[in-house]
Amino acid sequence: MMRVGIGVDSHPLVPGRKLILGGVEIPFEKGLEGHSDADVLSHAIGDALLGSIGEGDLGVHFPDTDPAYEGISSQEILREIATFLSQKGYAIVYIDSTICAERPKLVPHIPRMREKLSSVLNTPKESISIKATTMEGMGFVGREEGMAAMAVVLLEKTDATE
Repeated sequence: MMRVGIGVDSHPLVPGRKLILGGVEIPFEKGLEGHSDADVLSHAIGDALLGSIGEGDLGVHFPDTDPAYEGISSQEILREIATFLSQKGYAIVYIDSTICAERPKLVPHIPRMREKLSSVLNTPKESISIKATTMEGMGFVGREEGMAAMAVVLLEKTDATE
C-alpha cells in the first residue's frame, strides 16, 4: 500500500536569527522566526509525512504552545517523525520539495541539505529532491519578508502493523 502526503510551511524573515533550511545553516543577514528553528523545508516535509498517514501536522505533535519545543532543531522533529513512521510500518519512497525564497541563492546548499535530511530520515539521498525558486518579486516572499516551502512525499507500507 502506498500513501501520499503534502506539506506547506512559511515563516517571516527577521534579523538576529540563523537561517536554517533542511538542517543546514545558510549564511544570510536574516533568519526565519518561529518557536523552533523555523526551518520551513523540514516543517513542510514533516507535515507531508504526518499527513500521508492521517496523523495531523506538526502543530498536533509538536505544539508551539509547549515550552519543550522552544528552539528545538527541526531535525529532531523529523527524527521523531521517522521513528513514528517506522513503528507504524511505513518507509519513505520519495520526497519532492521546493523552497520559495528571493535570496540567498540556495542551489549551492542543496547537496548538504539532501545529505542532512537523508541521515535524519534514514532514507537514501537519491530519494530526496530539493528545488529552490524565487517568486519573481511577488508577495511576501518576493518582498523578502519571509520564505515558504512545500513538499510531497510517497510512503510505502512495509509490514502489516496497525
